Amino acid sequence: MQDFYRQQASPIHKLDARVKLILALAFIFFLNLTPDGAWPALIIFLTVSFSIAIISHLGIIFVLKRSLIALPFFLAAFPLIFSGKSPHLPLQILPNLTIFYSPAGLQRFITIALKAWISVQAAILLTATTRFTDILTALQQMKLPRLWVTVIGLMWRYLFVISDEVTRMLHARSSRSAAAPGKAKGAGTLFWRARVTGNMAGSLFVRSIERSERVYTAMLARGYDGQLPASSTVPLTNRARLVIATGLLGLLLLWLFSLLSTS
Repeated sequence: MQDFYRQQASPIHKLDARVKLILALAFIFFLNLTPDGAWPALIIFLTVSFSIAIISHLGIIFVLKRSLIALPFFLAAFPLIFSGKSPHLPLQILPNLTIFYSPAGLQRFITIALKAWISVQAAILLTATTRFTDILTALQQMKLPRLWVTVIGLMWRYLFVISDEVTRMLHARSSRSAAAPGKAKGAGTLFWRARVTGNMAGSLFVRSIERSERVYTAMLARGYDGQLPASSTVPLTNRARLVIATGLLGLLLLWLFSLLSTS
């Protein structure tokens, strides 16, 4: 499992982590307040996301590849096409197959899909241009409760621990899996595969707990007192304050424009 951060010499990377965090959260907040069917505003939100990807030297292709993680949100909202508000119109797919869809549900689905996709892009841009340690420091400097920051930091670090355990287990399974001549390696019935997967999940749970206890013991031996070390608070520069104010004002105006475009 690799860090999401990508080192580049761009103006976005050089911004204070608090600036990027505040604007990213505000971007997602105003985006999700945008009413259904506000297509001009949603296109502007998408254009802003692509523009930041270009300015940060990450590239649109990089963001598009990583934003595929939003596909489950599309599938979750897909039934809205058929269960939306009346009227339901017929749509003939095959000569003997006709389905009924809701235009209001279709509009709702497309809006949710765009919002989820653009929101994921904003999160990708934040994590790709800001180190996670800098994000934690920004949260501390923004006076977020230290316990919350500690939980977020440990959760992130333990994701890598679990990922390492999964990788070792997959390597061990592969090294112990023999195959008869003419048969694919690891071939078996669906029930057998499900049983193996269940056994691996249970083993992963036990091994993760055991390793977490060893990690926690090592942390205590190094002076851990239940909270991450506090970071010194550095005041925001006037330039950073100006960037925040300009970004928030622009997002507010864009949201107001979305209200007008659907009225």
